[in-house]
Formats: sequence, structure tokens, C-alpha cells
Amino acid sequence: MDISVIIPLYNEVESLPELHQWISRVMDANGFSYEIILIDDGSNDGSWNWIEKTAAADQHLKGVRFRRNYGKSAALHTGFEEAQGDVVITMDADLQDSPEEIPKLYAMIKEQGFDLVSGWKKKRYDPISKTLPSKIYNATASYVTGIKLHDFNCGLKGYKLEVVKSIEVYGEMHRYIPYMAKQAGFSNIGECVVQHQARKYGVTKFGLSRFIFGYLDLMSISFISRFGKRPMHLFGTLGSLMFLLGFLAVAWIGIYKLINLWHGILIGRITQDPYFYLALTSMILGTQLFLAGFLGELISRSATERNHYLIDKKANLEN
Repeated sequence: MDISVIIPLYNEVESLPELHQWISRVMDANGFSYEIILIDDGSNDGSWNWIEKTAAADQHLKGVRFRRNYGKSAALHTGFEEAQGDVVITMDADLQDSPEEIPKLYAMIKEQGFDLVSGWKKKRYDPISKTLPSKIYNATASYVTGIKLHDFNCGLKGYKLEVVKSIEVYGEMHRYIPYMAKQAGFSNIGECVVQHQARKYGVTKFGLSRFIFGYLDLMSISFISRFGKRPMHLFGTLGSLMFLLGFLAVAWIGIYKLINLWHGILIGRITQDPYFYLALTSMILGTQLFLAGFLGELISRSATERNHYLIDKKANLEN
């Protein structure tokens, strides 16, 4: 099979018939063998009724329904598990992603050898309240991850099948699938300009809170990818530095007290010096950070995936 198209959706019954016809038309025009996988994320507007009815008449269409709303990451993860095509295309169900871009994404992966291609909605039909925060967010994400993309959150992406089978999308981490792919060893990541359609039906399911949560998720995935299997490297280093600074500060306060006593200069008690308590606090925090790293190491060493590595190829290992 050439292509699997994965579409997460939540209350998009109005757009589904047009989207289905559009995708089918593009696939047939280019001679692709394909499947369309619709992941109903707990819709209550009749979306699933349409999916069941249409899937019975179209062998290319498959559907999965969640009992409640779990979010886009859960829907994508389920779609990735079901996908069988050599190239996997993800897109949104609101008709803002154009199926006409599918052949271009397919060619970039099959002919140009990209592992993942992310769409870039260079010209967007969104208010400035969405476009300006999006630019700031994408610039930050690009800097932190080291992946030069203009639109991390674009729903229109293409992947090799090996990529989606090698990553686990959870929480709200769908925004950082390119970074997850890079951490899994798929570093040939490309970008192409895609059309952005104005929303035709319904309203957006995402508010400004996604930018706040997006930054938190960025920090989480960055930390996990760097220190998930070696937490002591972070917490142990910070803890040791804080303890050392606190210890040196306490030592200096004590030495300063002794020097003044040696010269017959009377000064207040060490415990009356506010810097003594700051130094003591630093030592306590340093100890706690070190212990947090130590406990993290114990948990990491006990994890079942501590020696799980992604192997690309094997050659003649029996000899």
C-alpha cells in the first residue's frame, strides 16, 4: 500500500463528506493505493454515524472511535498503530489542510529520501491573535530542538512508515513529533510550503491555552530526551554545585568570624548573619537535588526499557 492518511477529528461531521471526496479524488487521480483512517476522538455530533455508514460502502475508509475525548496525541498514536502504507500522511479534518498537497509530500519522502516532511502554512487565514503567538512559539521550539521548521504544529505532515512505528505520541506531544523522530534517529527532516484554507465549518477546538501548554510540553520533552535515562547528570550536577556554594559560603562566614576574633574585633554571632541562612538553605537544596537525581537513577535502572535501543540494520552477526 502506498499511503495511509490519518485524520483525527472531534465534532467535524459537516466537513467529513467533502474531505472524504476530496482525498479520494486526489488518490485516484494519482493512481495511489491508499487507506483513510479516521480517528473519532469522542465526537457527539454524529461524526461516528457518518464514518460507519461510509466505511461500509468504501473499502478504503477505516474508523476508530474513542469512548471519550482523549486529545489529538492519543488519536495520532492510535492512527500510527493502524497505519500500513509506505508513507503516512496526517492532516486535520476541518478542511484547512488541502489533500492536493499529498502527492508532493509523498514524492519528497519516496523520491527525495526524507524521513519526515512537515507542512508550512506560510500564508495563513487566521487572526493575528493566533499568528503572532504562533510565530514566537515556533521560533522558540526551533531554537530548543535544533530543528529548523517554521510550523511545528502544522497538522499536515508526511512520514515514512518506520518513523511512526518508532515513536510514541502521548499527552500533548503531537506538536513535537519532528523532535521525537529526531531523537529516534530519523534526522532527515524536511519542510514544504502548503496551502492553508479558511475554516469552512464549525469553530476551532484550540484556544490560546495551547501556547502555554505547548511551552510546558517543550520543556518536558526536552528534559526527557536529554536526561530521561541519566537524571543524575542534571540533578546531581545542580545539587553538587548548590551544596558546594553553600558550604564555601558557610566556611567563609566562619573564617571571617575567626579572623575578627584573632584581631580582637567583636562582631555578632554567626547565626545573626542572614548570609548564614542563605548558605545553609543552599546546602539543603543541594542535598535534596542530589537525592532527587539518585532516586531518579534507581527508578531509571529499574525501568523495563532501560536497554531499549532502536536498531537500524544488522549484517552477518552469526559469523
